[in-house]
Amino acid sequence: MAETGLAARRSAIHLLDQVLGEGRLIAECLSAGALDALPAEDRARAQRLALETLRGLERADRLLKKHLRKAPPLSVRNALRLGTVELCHGAAAHGVVNALVQIVGAHRRHGQLKGLVNAVLRKIAAEGPRAWAALRTPRTPKWLRAPLVQAWGATAVAAMEQAHFTGAPLDITGKPGADLGALDGTVLPTGSLRLQSPGQVSALPGYRDGTWWVQDAAAALPARILAPQPGMTVLDLCAAPGGKTLQMAAAGADVVAVDSSEQRMKRLRENLARTELSAELRVADALDQSGLYDAVLLDAPCSATGTIRRHPDLPHAKDGAEFAALIELQARMLAHAWTLLRPGGRMVFCTCSLLPDEGEVQIEDALSAHPDMAADRAAMDLPGIDPDWITAEGGLRLRPDYWPDRGGMDGFYIACLRKAG
Repeated sequence: MAETGLAARRSAIHLLDQVLGEGRLIAECLSAGALDALPAEDRARAQRLALETLRGLERADRLLKKHLRKAPPLSVRNALRLGTVELCHGAAAHGVVNALVQIVGAHRRHGQLKGLVNAVLRKIAAEGPRAWAALRTPRTPKWLRAPLVQAWGATAVAAMEQAHFTGAPLDITGKPGADLGALDGTVLPTGSLRLQSPGQVSALPGYRDGTWWVQDAAAALPARILAPQPGMTVLDLCAAPGGKTLQMAAAGADVVAVDSSEQRMKRLRENLARTELSAELRVADALDQSGLYDAVLLDAPCSATGTIRRHPDLPHAKDGAEFAALIELQARMLAHAWTLLRPGGRMVFCTCSLLPDEGEVQIEDALSAHPDMAADRAAMDLPGIDPDWITAEGGLRLRPDYWPDRGGMDGFYIACLRKAG
């Protein structure tokens, strides 16, 4: 096995150790430079292997349990999990087993367990993908599954779990009038372009020219619902990494984009430069903003439970302990953002969450608290939006199990609120 293959697998195991041992998200690890030493191809492979292993973690553990008298140390267990997922996805047994034996054998504390890795993975290889396919779709960990079932019912949650297990295709938003035909994708009902097997994103036609950016179809809807017009002043709160900022700038609005993270704002600066779009960027706290704007978009900090199909590390790295504080922060941000909106203006509040407390309940409470606030139901009348997705209080509920024949979408809650004139 070439050293590049070893490096990618070793790095994937390191990511799994961080998620499952330290409770860190993969995005946090990447921001801290976890894979910076790897060539681009190996970085992509390491991430893919780690994500595939997390999606199939329950199945891998069920298969491994038959062959282990007791659980080995976490790094060794993660090597076995990774190998099991690779083997059950049809990878060549010789390469997978030899690479992981070599990686574990070189471990300064667990090298003596390389024989165990060799024996167990050879048994897994003999069972083949058939044993894998016979297992149930992996379930969301109990701490999150229980409130989801309470909110949406067991049947809907099972469909969401299938979407999480399947993963997500690549969705693209283009500049107005951009020709995206060279990408060979499928235009979705809401206007996004979907690519099933895109390969390296930066190598796709139009990327370097800045004619499009990556953005899930659900994440593209808040800015479309806000529908800013040329010359409007728009405040984009919690803006990074910036897909919505790009949409509104491309529509001709004068956008002020605010985010508290310098690291995340760096990505927005890069995307603005690549797409040759402009916005005023502020690294600051949303609660410290002042002034009046024609429109406000608040993509509030949230549990991100709607993005599990793209981020399967989330339910394994988190336990929900911080959700109450997030919900309180969302309410404070919503109330403050309302003071920044001119009379007669519109504000879009959204969260990439599946929990009603971060969506429907927030807007019910806000509507009760602000006599000059009304849900703008007409804003939801857009191509591709199913009327059944409109909620009782006038918001839009999106879930991963929607569009199952098209590859699903991220879970989102979106409300458009109009201020009395």
